[in-house]
Amino acid sequence: MEYWLGLDCGGTFIKAGLYDRRGHEHGVARRNLAIVAPQPGWAERDMASLWRTAADVIREVLSASGVAAGAIQAIGISAQGKGAFLLDKQGQPLGNAMLSSDQRALALVQEWQRQGVPQALYPQTRQTLWTGHPVSLLRWLKRHQPERYARIGSVLMAHDYLRYCLTGELACEETNISESNLYLMRSGRYDPALAQLLGIGDIMPALPTIVGSADIAGRVAANAAAITGLQTGTPVVGGLFDVVSTALCAGLQDETRLNAVMGTWSVTSGITDAIVEGFDHPFVYGRHAESGQYIVHEASPTSAANLEWFCRQWGLQDYGQLNRWVAALPKAAGDLLFAPFLYGSNAGLGLSASFYGLQAFHQREHLVQAIYEGVVFCHMTHLNRMRRRFPEAQALRVTGGPAKSLPWMQMFADVSGLPVELPQVEETGCLGAAMAAMVGSGAFNDFTAAQHRLAPRIERLLPDAAAAEAYDNKHQRYQALIAALQNLQPANKEAP
Repeated sequence: MEYWLGLDCGGTFIKAGLYDRRGHEHGVARRNLAIVAPQPGWAERDMASLWRTAADVIREVLSASGVAAGAIQAIGISAQGKGAFLLDKQGQPLGNAMLSSDQRALALVQEWQRQGVPQALYPQTRQTLWTGHPVSLLRWLKRHQPERYARIGSVLMAHDYLRYCLTGELACEETNISESNLYLMRSGRYDPALAQLLGIGDIMPALPTIVGSADIAGRVAANAAAITGLQTGTPVVGGLFDVVSTALCAGLQDETRLNAVMGTWSVTSGITDAIVEGFDHPFVYGRHAESGQYIVHEASPTSAANLEWFCRQWGLQDYGQLNRWVAALPKAAGDLLFAPFLYGSNAGLGLSASFYGLQAFHQREHLVQAIYEGVVFCHMTHLNRMRRRFPEAQALRVTGGPAKSLPWMQMFADVSGLPVELPQVEETGCLGAAMAAMVGSGAFNDFTAAQHRLAPRIERLLPDAAAAEAYDNKHQRYQALIAALQNLQPANKEAP
């Protein structure tokens, strides 16, 4: 048989999956990825350790599945977007990578906002400016670590770095680099004027050639084959920004469906053929894997990672018990509210998480219910905006770990008023990466054909009309809490 390998590098895990031409999974290996936090607000990753861990999961999935390396037709990589993975001029890691959740550039981004820089960039890049963008991190380095900045040889993102480790070839993949604020969205190329505006005009020589998601960007080198168990010369395609990977696996093809991703980040995305003007909100666009299409998305680091933090504090590991607690409580009951801003906010830079309304009678189950609700309410900020851009949306497809929680998904349907559709895909990042490898190696002509052939089974939940008023009232109280927190926020608060 023929197989395709998909590697998925997320915020907390790296996974490798093997798939056949029908999309059937023949093995998955996963390992935790450590986040290095040397200072408050910093979020880094040891690049050498990342590559060793990636090699480990590849070797592990090959060994456990019994699939011969020679049967693998191509490899794809899906990864978390933004951040900065830097190499020096000798092609070696230049310190730790800085992740998309890093907030060291907060004061710099606030300075740019006061100067109107985001408004000047948006018509050309279709991006907002925030702390985890490559340009923010690069400008921070130039200002605060000029010696390190001067040593930069290549600017990459996570899957670009892992592809480089596999092949020895440098490239930036388009679905990810298109959202760097160094790329002209309509013409599809870098623009030195953008870098100049951001005070990093001298970085242009460090930007590698742009490749497409399914383009063969290199082949497994002998040194990488030796530590992964892969066969030397196996093709490696450009890969995918993980938001694009998830949208592909969720079956998004037109404007009738939106995709909500629940992980470290709250993401709502949609697929379109056109950049549409006339909105007062700056919708973020990126190049989609399918030629001629764009992905539009709203995102913030405000999702299920908040629950993971809570579970660590209480020593909770039984997620079934959490669901039973929430299901046993009346919907939208009580006054307890939670703002899910442990890792960032979608209501203002530097805003922090909080429980409000906590009283002595509250138990763990009440706090868990408040976290479920707070995460859904936070997602609604993005979903409500996206429904203005996608007025024909008829249903919401949800992916990520929380999609396995029926009480949480029913809550999402009840609060949004939309049917929630749950694609039955275990690992969207790995399968999406493998899909890119399938297209790149000729198994399918394009991503649309691959989506049709690999379409997952969909489970559907309908909104509970009887709960709509209670959730609407509680959502309004949540919005009032966020407004109060915004009023308490100092104008120039440094990253926590």
